[in-house]
Amino acid sequence: MAAGNTRRNPSLRTLRLLAGVTGGIALFHGCGGTPGEEETEAMAEPEEAADTRIVDGLAAGDAIFGLFSGDHTPEAGAAMAANRPLDFVFYSLESGPFDIPALEAYATGMSEASGHMMPHPMLLRIPPIRDGHDEARDRAAQGLAAGVSGIVYPHVETAEEAALAVDALGDAAWPGNPDGHLISFLLIEDQVGIDNVREIVSTPGVSAVSPGPGDLRRVYDGDMEKVEEAIQIVLAACLEFDVPCGVTAGVDDIAMRIEQGFRVIIVTQPEAVALGMAAAGR
Repeated sequence: MAAGNTRRNPSLRTLRLLAGVTGGIALFHGCGGTPGEEETEAMAEPEEAADTRIVDGLAAGDAIFGLFSGDHTPEAGAAMAANRPLDFVFYSLESGPFDIPALEAYATGMSEASGHMMPHPMLLRIPPIRDGHDEARDRAAQGLAAGVSGIVYPHVETAEEAALAVDALGDAAWPGNPDGHLISFLLIEDQVGIDNVREIVSTPGVSAVSPGPGDLRRVYDGDMEKVEEAIQIVLAACLEFDVPCGVTAGVDDIAMRIEQGFRVIIVTQPEAVALGMAAAGR
């Protein structure tokens, strides 16, 4: 976590402690009587601080590590809480029902099982922007309202779609807003996206970009040399424009991917997290 986090956003625990002190002062000044307007405002519940952990890691130049959510149930959320250390949970609603209540229940299960520790931040993958621009904005808004820390946009094909992905996050989008806390994570998974990769990656405000090896394998009919070539094309564009690049990785290749310059790693095996963090010097 970057050192700037404490200066920019005090922790939720700190805010609650400060609120308690403020409330005590208000009661003291009120001398036990009916609190005035100022005292009432001072005793009000504080707003929750934004979770900046993902942004802090990326802004510091760290490699960060996420894990696929597993089943969309509170029980799976509770089990995910035990995966420490972990930087984020990758939760996908790309296909099937767009079930935000299930996401909220998963997050509640994770939060309750985390005890005194903060639950892992979540990134939500929504259906592709090409399915409908208005629909993509609405789905992103629903996810953000549910408390996710960023939106994952699959099958991004053009700079226009990349710009929409950033704009849908509003004023809290990082790095367009250096003090923002929300990230746009774009997946390039089609030949047209590979063809437009430099325009996509260089779109102002994009937080991170990743090739999608699984879909690229289908694009290239299982030719893994072509898949790897496409992965490296995306990485090269990210390095050129100083945009964090993501990839999926397991125990066998996670150290290699970090050495190559990938910084947003979605692990396919929980045990790969420790290996990746060691390779990244964390």
